[in-house]
Amino acid sequence: MILYSWNVNGLRAIAKKPGFMDFFNRPDVDLLGLQEIRATPDQLSPELAEPPGRLAYFVNHKAKGGYSGVAVYSRGKPLKVVRELPDPKFAQEGRLVHLELAKFHFLSVYFPNGQKDEERLRYKLGYYEAFLTYCQKIRQTKPVVACGDFNAAHRPLDLAEPEANEGVSGFLPEERAFLDRLIAAGYVDVFRALNGDLAGQYSWWSYRSGDRRRNVGWRIDYFFASEELRPNLARAWLEPTTVGSDHCPVGLELSF
Repeated sequence: MILYSWNVNGLRAIAKKPGFMDFFNRPDVDLLGLQEIRATPDQLSPELAEPPGRLAYFVNHKAKGGYSGVAVYSRGKPLKVVRELPDPKFAQEGRLVHLELAKFHFLSVYFPNGQKDEERLRYKLGYYEAFLTYCQKIRQTKPVVACGDFNAAHRPLDLAEPEANEGVSGFLPEERAFLDRLIAAGYVDVFRALNGDLAGQYSWWSYRSGDRRRNVGWRIDYFFASEELRPNLARAWLEPTTVGSDHCPVGLELSF
């Protein structure tokens, strides 16, 4: 199985850019999780809202149009679809689509950004905790694969300028500690597990002039798989040359 995750920073906008529809229509992709789609299905073209040969599942912010939103495209029919975390506090912003499949649970998640203020950072940290609790609950029935924009770099290796960003949300000790706890709970950072400690491997770059060209970025987009799936992890990669968003796609191949 081939799985992809991509924060597209606006699905309607990226769909107009060269190359996106070629990526979107790749015939070998079994599951595609998109984050920050910023559009409801009725605002999308038929090719994006109901693509031939695939099933599409969306969740959107309940109050703010053009904000957040997640989509999952699947070539097979899931056993069950869940939108948002069960805690009402974290079920308003269009941040999670969960497909239960035959062999595993698949979650596409867009985690909150904590840079606005302290209140928003607390919300982000609370979302992290609610997410891990939810994963541990559904993991009791079958393994979990979670992908998306986690809005946090884990280790200094995962961003180009760690010293300059030690006090910035996205690389705060408490955010990094959550990723530590996620791994301690039995979830594998698939890219690192399969590729080792590679330098210069990023999935997001600021729109500031030249940051992407100079590869001044952060790795904040992940696939995490529960430990039970480690024997099935075949390949993991980033696609920094696939453009259209300030993020790039991240991929995972599972072998069963």
